[in-house]
Amino acid sequence: MAASMPNGEAGFTYLGVLLLIAVSSVALAATGTLWATSLQREHERQLLWVGGQYAQALRSYYRASPGLAQYPQDLAELVEDNRFPSPQRHLRRLYPDPVGGGEEWGLLRAVDGRITGVYSRSDAAPHKRSGFDAQWSAFEGLEHYSDWQFVAEQAFAESAAGARPHAGLGEAP
Repeated sequence: MAASMPNGEAGFTYLGVLLLIAVSSVALAATGTLWATSLQREHERQLLWVGGQYAQALRSYYRASPGLAQYPQDLAELVEDNRFPSPQRHLRRLYPDPVGGGEEWGLLRAVDGRITGVYSRSDAAPHKRSGFDAQWSAFEGLEHYSDWQFVAEQAFAESAAGARPHAGLGEAP
């Protein structure tokens, strides 16, 4: 004969386990969301740093130009600038796009086809929409990472304005 449970106690433990599983699932989902948000914010910080490195390297390449100042035709020229007897390095290495999933950078080109800036090709929406440093204040309120354009003139407009109020004819921007 099977032992019977007293009335009212049947299934109580089963309901308790189901409730525990439900609460654990909600907690894990919340943790996953926080982790994903934290990871995205870290990628945004990396994008701002790497984009700044490219903007600074483009500016350095332009300013170091022998003769007529010009920007590079290819990003690899920032790593090894062969316009001099001894190659110069304006960028330590070519960095991947932190938010683009390894995609190549989008390139901003001047009318002569030379590279004046870079941008991420990611159309994802950024978490950061305000509170940028002064050099990237134009990024305020932009809807996509691809709108964040890292251009040499933009990156150093503030420092150039302090050193030289306006560039004269034939001077570096």
